[in-house]
Amino acid sequence: MNIQVILGSTRPGRNGATVAKWATEIIRGREDVDVELVDVADYNLPVLDEPMPAASGQYSMEHTKKWSAKIAEADAYIFVTPEYNHGVPGSFKNAVDYLYSEWNNKTVGFVGYGVSGASRAIESWRQIVSQLKMADVNNQVGLNLGDDFVEYAQFKPMDSRTDELNKLVDELVLWGEALKTIR
Repeated sequence: MNIQVILGSTRPGRNGATVAKWATEIIRGREDVDVELVDVADYNLPVLDEPMPAASGQYSMEHTKKWSAKIAEADAYIFVTPEYNHGVPGSFKNAVDYLYSEWNNKTVGFVGYGVSGASRAIESWRQIVSQLKMADVNNQVGLNLGDDFVEYAQFKPMDSRTDELNKLVDELVLWGEALKTIR
């Protein structure tokens, strides 16, 4: 099972980088999966500039082809997402919108961080990924800036967060294996 931990924030000084590295390192300790950290910022995707809809699969831009090839490698994803103004970050949504079939019939889980553990962003993501024919798992990790960060900046997760992440991955693997049979 190939899992990509996708870091969705592209802000300078973002808290998500340490969160994504933490999640990746924990998952790397498991024997039932391979994991890779994928940073949306590394792909320098402009505001969606493909002339054809993503569902057509007709990509004309090199940045889209590179992003498509990377995302197609995975069986499952963990979206590491902040919550901006009670929603998903625009840069992350833009990156997701570039593609369609690469996401289909794959599973996704969420690690969110923010004042309320990014609960509203995660709920928004659940609606979005359903339109991409993705199966979102029930377990999630909601990191609270007041409880899991020192002075809202230095990541120091509560001990229970590791168990929460492993339960999320257990569910990703279960659903991911089932969805392999229809891809």
